[in-house]
Amino acid sequence: MYHSDNLDKLVESLARFPGIGKKTAQRLAWHLLGQDKSFAFELSETIKTTVEAFKPCSLCLMIAESDPCPICSSIERNRDLLCIVEHSADIQIIENMNEYHGLYFVLGHLLSPIDGFGPNEINSESLKARISELKPQEIILALKPSSEGEATIHFIWEILRDSGIRITRLSTGLPFGGDLEYSSSNTLRSAWTRRFSV
Repeated sequence: MYHSDNLDKLVESLARFPGIGKKTAQRLAWHLLGQDKSFAFELSETIKTTVEAFKPCSLCLMIAESDPCPICSSIERNRDLLCIVEHSADIQIIENMNEYHGLYFVLGHLLSPIDGFGPNEINSESLKARISELKPQEIILALKPSSEGEATIHFIWEILRDSGIRITRLSTGLPFGGDLEYSSSNTLRSAWTRRFSV
């Protein structure tokens, strides 16, 4: 049976992408090897350049090419609204709805003690500082409906329940355990429009 340490390492690296299993990673690896080498070299250079250009915004922690990010620095955003998401990619999904024009905060992870993600790993101190600075009228918890999402929502609610800030979450319609990125625009828009108080 053919074996290559270099190929195995490439497959393992590709399999680290979300939604990419070992078989798909193997197909991608063989595809890269079967192309003109210039394609792989150009791809690796693009990845390197892009990764080096992006860094977390010091205000919202969204990964962006500028600090503050374009959303935090925009004078057109509604500063009375703060939407809390898990990942930077979730912001693009919400922006695509054209329903929301407030600010964001990126947790980076959801609470999951079994996986080693506690309050420090979800940037809770930075979140409290950002809320204290902005004093928003409403905080929208746009987190995926899962056990980790529910634990995180409860944790944030405990921190803010005496703040007088309206705290809302997305309505039902999003499948339990599903990510925002796998929801249709109509499903997400409906869940957004019908959000309710925590």
